[in-house]
Amino acid sequence: MFNRVITNQTKTMVLLMLVFTAIILLFSGLVYFSIVNFSHQRFYELLKIRTTTIIQIEKSKDDLDIPENYILNGLNDEELPMERDYVFAVPTDSNFKKISHEVHIPDYFFKSIVKNGESNFNDKEFYYIGQTFRHDDKDYIAIASAKNHYVVYYLGFLKRTLMTCIVLSLFFSMIFSFYLSKTLFKPILKITGKVKEISSENLHLRLEPQPDNKELNELIDTFNGMLNRIETSFETQNHLIGNVSHELRTPLTSIMGEADVALSISRTNNEYKETLGIILDEAEKLDKKIKALLMIAQTGFDGKIQKMDKVRMDQLLWDVIETLRKIDSRNNIYLDISMLPDNPKKLKVQGNEQLLHLAVTNIIQNGCKYSNFQQVKVSLGATDTDVYLIVKDNGIGIPEEEMNKIYDPFFRASNTKNYEGYGIGLPLARNIVRMHHGELIVSSHQDQGTTVQLRFPNYYIMLQEGKENTESI
Repeated sequence: MFNRVITNQTKTMVLLMLVFTAIILLFSGLVYFSIVNFSHQRFYELLKIRTTTIIQIEKSKDDLDIPENYILNGLNDEELPMERDYVFAVPTDSNFKKISHEVHIPDYFFKSIVKNGESNFNDKEFYYIGQTFRHDDKDYIAIASAKNHYVVYYLGFLKRTLMTCIVLSLFFSMIFSFYLSKTLFKPILKITGKVKEISSENLHLRLEPQPDNKELNELIDTFNGMLNRIETSFETQNHLIGNVSHELRTPLTSIMGEADVALSISRTNNEYKETLGIILDEAEKLDKKIKALLMIAQTGFDGKIQKMDKVRMDQLLWDVIETLRKIDSRNNIYLDISMLPDNPKKLKVQGNEQLLHLAVTNIIQNGCKYSNFQQVKVSLGATDTDVYLIVKDNGIGIPEEEMNKIYDPFFRASNTKNYEGYGIGLPLARNIVRMHHGELIVSSHQDQGTTVQLRFPNYYIMLQEGKENTESI
């Protein structure tokens, strides 16, 4: 229950504080122990210099008559805090217990000096360093000792200073962690608020990209792409629901009316045949409309399309033109190849060949039909990133006030009454184009013709974007 209450922002802030705290403690410890070690080494160096000085002074004397097991001198003039300097003659039996008892220095320290020639020792308050030297064929030990005021007093001050710095650092790290976590999550919270505003009534809203935030912009682009698919599917569903009752009811009404009339009274064989012919004709219209509805529904931009592969648009276009000429020899299509690129690889797109064939066929066929089979100009070109297909006719065009309805299924312009059709070609083509991450643009003027431009990203651009998305994940 507690984990559910804690937000990711709070978790991030706590994690940052823990990281900062660990770093601060680590560096504070390193600073403290480094200074302590340095102070010990430095103080031993000072004592060693003092010991060397004592040896030189003692060796400079003409007579160094020191009985064994006896302290030559107790206190010298202090040069270091509470300095005590000693010179001992090494007992013949190497027994330092008497000397150890008198000066309160462990006897193993004396033995270590004799054995190694030099040794140091401290009892937490006083620091000792000793060296052996030989004079007049006798062995002696010189010891310098002093109280390390630096360790006793200054390191205490260092501890207090470091503790104060640690507390202040933790305080400022808490403020910085809060500010940083808030800054990091502010764009996400903004996106969350914007997403909450989006509903079925305003699916046209989109998330705005964030400046200098590549990772978040990839998420925004992905979400906006999802919204595009949802909006298209939602629009398609609404159009289908809005038109299905009208478009399917008309042939059904005719079928039921004819059947009712045929059954009301006895008819001749010819009259029955005529009635059945009308019913069959209306049933065929109904079948075509149902197939059209299913086709639009299947291309409702839901992202679940058939297998994608490399498609050469020039080859596909030649196949479409050949198909249309077989369907109707009156189709007059002129292919403009003046914009073809030198590199044929630029004409490749990633897509489903059957669906692309269907979309291009519908657009060119509409151009032929609504121009009364005048010449339709089809241009194919490419840039480094996109493939373009332009279909231009000189037909009846579309009234300006009806342009906003051209993608509605079963919508037919007011000047198309003399032409057969169901009004599903353009909506179907647009769905297919958008499924292939492309763009369909229609410009038209009544009695002047229509121009349809198709744009598809080329295969290698789509392949590169796919790799980048995989690497970012």
